[in-house]
Amino acid sequence: MLQGWFLVLALLASAAAAADPATVRVNSFPNAKALPLHAGVAKGIFARRDLALQLSFTENSAKQREGLAAGEFDIVHSAVDNAVAMVETAKKDVVIVTGGDNGMNEFFVQGYVRSFADLRGRKLVVDAPNTAYAIQAKKILLKHGLKDGTDYTVVPMGRGELRLKAMAENKDYAGAVLNLPFTIQAEQLGMKSLGNTVDILGPYQANGAFALRAWVASNGPLLERYIAAYIESLRWVRRPENQAECVAILMDKLKINRDVAERSYRLLVDPTRGFTPDATFDSEGFRNLLALRAEIEGGGVPPPAEKYFDLSYYRRAIGLLAR
Repeated sequence: MLQGWFLVLALLASAAAAADPATVRVNSFPNAKALPLHAGVAKGIFARRDLALQLSFTENSAKQREGLAAGEFDIVHSAVDNAVAMVETAKKDVVIVTGGDNGMNEFFVQGYVRSFADLRGRKLVVDAPNTAYAIQAKKILLKHGLKDGTDYTVVPMGRGELRLKAMAENKDYAGAVLNLPFTIQAEQLGMKSLGNTVDILGPYQANGAFALRAWVASNGPLLERYIAAYIESLRWVRRPENQAECVAILMDKLKINRDVAERSYRLLVDPTRGFTPDATFDSEGFRNLLALRAEIEGGGVPPPAEKYFDLSYYRRAIGLLAR
């Protein structure tokens, strides 16, 4: 009889353990594009797939890459050019598993700057000097006859919030590539946009999810559940009937006023400027990213794009959503 009770207790303990959600450590930037992560937590979307999201935010992409390499978190949502940099520069085996958006970036400048030519001899504020949006900025300026290190100076400052703060406090910082909600705030501070980076440079695969390949190989089913939950969260965000809740989340998490939050939301869900539906990976945009990186960073002919991504987990995640 006593043995029977021990068996019952063991089975109950096993069932309780099996019911515990799996923790996924996710790192991102504290900008408007983190909305699906916040919404997915708030609406219980991750929890319904037995996931406990441990969400953290980075000060800059260099620290984010170092943290991922050190195993401080499992999945990163960031400009996927950072994944390429980890493979090529840091020699870390990283793999991209989703798309996300084209960056939603604009090249903002101080009010006294009339054109790109006026940036000659000025300081450009960037996150990290050799990845992603800094490379976009360098290419845009090169198109206008300005060379990095010769005609202007690059100043690493960190994430968008910090770049905007630097420009607001020091007029000598003449320009920066910014995204939401900082583009709207920059405009309110009297700064102006010289254009959207995609309009200037063409298709670009910006934000996406990536992880160490070893972690992905060991956690395939978990990753698929995570991607499915993220896509479900993104779908929830993009539904017009959820606008009010999304605006409230943006106001709370980013500490911005209602006007900025409402304008940010409208741009986030814009069919041409905002989130890519279902976080689809833009192959053309990624090839352009690799070509741009090879040109600006002196890498020669870029390697085959397939070296950097594996979308099989994404496809299986889509299959989970269809059930």
